[in-house]
Amino acid sequence: DAALGNGGLGRLAACFLDSMATLDLPAWGYGIRYEHGMFEQRIKDGHQVEYPDTWLTKGNPWEIQRLDITYPITFYGSETVMAVAYDVPIPGYDTLNTNSLRLWSAMPDQDIDLGKFNEGEYSNALKARQTALEITQVLYPNDNNLAGKELRLKQQYFFVSASLQDMIKTFMAAKPGRSWEELPDKVAMQLNDTHPSIAVAELMRILMDTHGLGWTLAWSIVTKVFAYTNHTVLPEALEKWSVSLMTTLLPRIVEIIFEINRRWLNEVKEVFGDDQDMMDKLSILEGDGEFQNVRMAHLAIVGSFKVNGVAAIHAEIVKADVFPQFVEYYARKGIKDKFIGVTNGVTCRRWMAQCNPELNALITKCLGSDKWIKDLSLLSGLKKFENDDAVLDELHQAKMANKKRLAAYVKEHLDEDVDCDTMFDIQVKRIHEYKRQLLNVLQIIHRYSELKKMSPSERAKMQKKTCFIGGKAAAGYFIAKRVIALALAVGATINNDPDTSDYLKLIFIPNYKVGNAQIIIPANDISEHISTAGTEASGTSNMKFVMNGGIIIGTDDGANIEIKENIGEENIFIFGAKCDDIPDATKKMKDGAPWDPRLENVVSMIRSGKFGSPDDFEPVLASIEGGQDKYLLAHDFASYIECQAKVDEAFADSKSWRKKCLNAIAGMGFFSTDRTINEYAENIWDCKPCPRPDPRK
Repeated sequence: DAALGNGGLGRLAACFLDSMATLDLPAWGYGIRYEHGMFEQRIKDGHQVEYPDTWLTKGNPWEIQRLDITYPITFYGSETVMAVAYDVPIPGYDTLNTNSLRLWSAMPDQDIDLGKFNEGEYSNALKARQTALEITQVLYPNDNNLAGKELRLKQQYFFVSASLQDMIKTFMAAKPGRSWEELPDKVAMQLNDTHPSIAVAELMRILMDTHGLGWTLAWSIVTKVFAYTNHTVLPEALEKWSVSLMTTLLPRIVEIIFEINRRWLNEVKEVFGDDQDMMDKLSILEGDGEFQNVRMAHLAIVGSFKVNGVAAIHAEIVKADVFPQFVEYYARKGIKDKFIGVTNGVTCRRWMAQCNPELNALITKCLGSDKWIKDLSLLSGLKKFENDDAVLDELHQAKMANKKRLAAYVKEHLDEDVDCDTMFDIQVKRIHEYKRQLLNVLQIIHRYSELKKMSPSERAKMQKKTCFIGGKAAAGYFIAKRVIALALAVGATINNDPDTSDYLKLIFIPNYKVGNAQIIIPANDISEHISTAGTEASGTSNMKFVMNGGIIIGTDDGANIEIKENIGEENIFIFGAKCDDIPDATKKMKDGAPWDPRLENVVSMIRSGKFGSPDDFEPVLASIEGGQDKYLLAHDFASYIECQAKVDEAFADSKSWRKKCLNAIAGMGFFSTDRTINEYAENIWDCKPCPRPDPRK
């Protein structure tokens, strides 16, 4: 709940830390100690409002300030701030090993200009301090303006430079006078998406400028140390930084990047000759003059010895669609294993054993021990209980306990009554157009419309459902914030309609975070993972929901595909366009293909003012009309509605549903981060376990 990372990517890193310690790997995490993490989301007048997330107000008893570990970070060629280490212990499960998460806080190298202060220039005297503290004040400052972009780049470089200086110091201190050629044998650095990829140039700077290595030796070391994980194909993850901004802020880094690119393009030319198109596509730089940018993903690829996607389908998309020219280049050089896949996972310690004690107790009883908490593959032993009525009944009782817990949370925080005998349909994740919360809201409106048309006796035959949506929209993401407003407006209408409120409710849960996720996720009957095929690299909440005894309704996207393979297609509901269908579907919708009449009716209801002022939602509707339906909501709508009907029908058969849930849990052993981290350790880092000797023996 410190929220020092954004959404699933930040939470994935936390799961990785847990598994690295549990597996006794000598591995640390590095990050920034933001004074304010991801903002606190509150709802005011039907809209998201961002408030500071003051997680350090009462201190943090788990951290240790390390004033003995500080490093200088230079900006603008001459302005220096200090990075101060704070260590957070990461204990492994059922092991004596404890690793660390080292977080960096910014401090001025000179606390106060006493001369200016004594002359009465109080603000100027404290300016250096204020400038330094700004760096680690807020996670992800709004970068819709130049000042925000500059601060974001400052944060990235600050974090990367401090971490690299720390790792180099540790390497040298362990064996004074050792050869630099040993560095790749002792250190592997995983770039978690493009945000830290400036590390490639920064390590070159440290090796050459601080330690006097020549270019050739330094580059040979750098390219054996780094590995790069691509987490998503969306533009915001494939970062580009303006050369003019970088030149002002980090002049030496720009010099190094230009030289890396010059030498890289010479190598490209040796393979492709004078193919200018290929040179342009492979260049780390794009554009000219004031519009020239550094493509950070390209820098990460050129500077890394391995590049991995995070699900089987995503790994193929990375190779075929995102970086095909790089794949071809390395293939021609005889390197065919640079691009690989490592499917994500989650830690069952937090996301099953801790957050779902009732399910934990049932699994332990069925399997005869709690060894599954450290070896999730043992869950397969649950399959033999699929026809055991007593076990299925206990599974149902565990689910009801979790639903009651969520209902109590909703009553306490939102003063909304929830019927625990209804189906709990949950979609909680970062609000983004590609995740298609809007599609969910549109089908809820359709369901409401159908219920309104029915007689009371017809309604009585319908499956009762409570829909929960939660998640934060980035502060500067206008459309996503309007989707939240629409969800709130729809909920306010249908929850207060006496004709239908017993059969359908929509609850928006504010300020989604780890704390309430541990209440929300175990309560799911069905969870929504409905991104447009080919847009979600993996997803990890899908894994958490199934591990907690729920069923997925989703698209053939990300890890949904591998979940289907592991739990059986009879235990998941899939709809919508497949990855191979996307180009044709996109063209079809762009060319004005007619919409399903049910969707047209939903849009008419929104424009009629049924859910409040239609002007508030016009930008949302405009994002999918007139050939603008980039994420194919209209294309997939009919398939989605039909799939929802199948879910209703399946849920009505209580025993069959419980059996699905048990078999789904039994198939989830593959999705432990222990398996994920083992793959990184064996296939990328060449890292072996180092169990701590027992001091009691």
